[in-house]
Amino acid sequence: MPQQTSRHTRRLQRVLTALLTRDPHQRIRLTMTGMAALLMLCSIAVMQLVTAPDTTRFVWVQWWSLVCCIGLVMVYALIRSGYSQRWRDPAMTLFQIISSITCTAVAYVIAGPARDIVLPIIAVILVFGSFGLTRRQMLSVMLYGLTVFALAVAAVHWWPGAGAQSPRMSAATMIMVFVVMACSTLLNMRISAAREKLRLQKLSVERERDLAMRDALTGLPNRRYMQDIMVREAGRVQRSERDEPPLLIAQLDLDHFKTINDSHGHAAGDEVLCVFAERVSACIRSGDVLARWGGEEFVLLMTQATMEDGAGALERLRAEIAGTPLLLSNGVAVGLTVSIGAAQLQRGESVAKWLHRADMALYAAKTGGRNQVVWFGPRQTHEALPLG
Repeated sequence: MPQQTSRHTRRLQRVLTALLTRDPHQRIRLTMTGMAALLMLCSIAVMQLVTAPDTTRFVWVQWWSLVCCIGLVMVYALIRSGYSQRWRDPAMTLFQIISSITCTAVAYVIAGPARDIVLPIIAVILVFGSFGLTRRQMLSVMLYGLTVFALAVAAVHWWPGAGAQSPRMSAATMIMVFVVMACSTLLNMRISAAREKLRLQKLSVERERDLAMRDALTGLPNRRYMQDIMVREAGRVQRSERDEPPLLIAQLDLDHFKTINDSHGHAAGDEVLCVFAERVSACIRSGDVLARWGGEEFVLLMTQATMEDGAGALERLRAEIAGTPLLLSNGVAVGLTVSIGAAQLQRGESVAKWLHRADMALYAAKTGGRNQVVWFGPRQTHEALPLG
């Protein structure tokens, strides 16, 4: 029994994928289109039912139903094929609303004495539009709807085949159409205003979150954010039962940075930090993370890299910084070197201990002459040694 249920579930999933695709955005568009199509099919069925006794009117309804069904199939095909994604409105919401109002107005003319059943359909159509159209589009829909129904009411009076209707009933119809259109437009404006407010709030929250995670000077992740990344990545590796790719961390400290500040001023020092951050970012892989740790110290997290790969990458980075002076905006070229201490995360090791080993390696690089890369190996406990 469970296997049969699972087989039915998979079959249903295949059918849904065939109808709605796997793209979540396309699924939403096609689902909304399907709901609108269901409404139109119900309207067609009602029109068929109420006009069946009148042979002449029933023929007009058959043609009207055929045109409506062709339109439904065309809209579905354009969205399902992805062709509509070339347009500003991939869901074709405005087109569907305009088409539905037009079909409803035509139904009003050909339905004869049963035309009163058409009016509630307008309200349902415009509810769909309230969630998918802009305020300007909704105003255009309102003007279009009033114009089309004014023509429909006129056609009822002037075309003998439409069936007679008293002027009082025509006036009442136009009043109700105006009320429905106006209420839907006001609802759309309220929804649009609420949606815009939520969008601005979301942008504000994202901006504040980004400021909390970024270093104001260099734009790099700050110390707090980097610690969160390290804890998350280290936890993932430690929890894994498989052999995960190594995690390497390197602490980068600019040599003699105080001299730069003293000689050229703190503004020049800030510029050096920014240019250094840009040059290091250009040298590392896209999956690696560089953060400003504080002052002139930076931390680089390297994922899926062996110690040999990391040693080569860090040595190239060191040589790049040492071999190319930094040109400041005032035209002064500043020679710069960087000392680097690195360590690989060990199984069962805490992030604090991992950082401490990298810090000891950096200390060894500083005391050993600067401008070098030193690794703290897995078996080293009291000293760090350069790895070739």
